[in-house]
Amino acid sequence: MRNPYLKVFYRAYDRWKQDQRKTLRYEFPSLTPDSIVFDIGGFKGEWTDTIHERFGSTVHIFEPHPRFAKTLAEKYKDNEKIIVHAFALGSADCKLNLSDAGDASSAVSGAPAPVRGEVVDVARYLRGFQHPRIEVAKINIEGGEYDLLPAIIAAGEMRRFALLQIQFHLFEEANIAMRNSIVENLAKTHKQDWCYEFVWEQWSLRWSD
Repeated sequence: MRNPYLKVFYRAYDRWKQDQRKTLRYEFPSLTPDSIVFDIGGFKGEWTDTIHERFGSTVHIFEPHPRFAKTLAEKYKDNEKIIVHAFALGSADCKLNLSDAGDASSAVSGAPAPVRGEVVDVARYLRGFQHPRIEVAKINIEGGEYDLLPAIIAAGEMRRFALLQIQFHLFEEANIAMRNSIVENLAKTHKQDWCYEFVWEQWSLRWSD
């Protein structure tokens, strides 16, 4: 193997397949039609479709890629319970240079980045967000999680998220230490429900703390 550090991903991915855990991505018994859900990294909206169809929850989709965001806005224009935001959430307001690689479009993967997107300061956004509780947040943002999650923690807003489902990405060996640091801080407010490292993992709020 050219990059030995990738073993952690391949081992977890093999377990994910062997355990046939794909359905975990959609198992949220606490969701109701009154719940607020964040789909952070919406792409084509497949995850949102399943969540909305199963539970009737209100879903906020965050998608900075202009073409994907435009398609999502058109797709959901007649559904008032699915709100499309044509920007990413991050540590500061800024512009984003994105690769144009479908669901793998990224600002940090090292691939050519010909597409410009927008990032909105997550601390400011959450201060203005009227709902105090986000029941589920799915985060799949191709490396942007290493900027977003520390920003939520630093803002003191992590307890607003009852459940987080996160895909950490392993573009370089340094991402292992970056994930470890985030997980260490996340464990102060949430407990890990299950984990397949750099594939998917889920964290739920520690209600008793």
